Amino acid sequence: MKDEDRERLIAAVTSAHRERDADGRARAHPAWHDLDAAGRIEAFEATLRQRALEAAANAEGLSTTAQAVLARIRRLS
Repeated sequence: MKDEDRERLIAAVTSAHRERDADGRARAHPAWHDLDAAGRIEAFEATLRQRALEAAANAEGLSTTAQAVLARIRRLS
């Protein structure tokens, strides 16, 4: 796999957006399945760094993932 393809896949899987199945459960990003084991580890580590930066930039200290989860909880309650 070319480095640029690998970087594109990692960028895709580190986004906070996830499609949902018919029952509303978050699905793995399709690009996740195109990465090898080392690529998945790299994507995981990149996601940790990205979420920490998002939380640092948020007044409440929340990452985009945490914001999405809280919004979903609030809609359900």
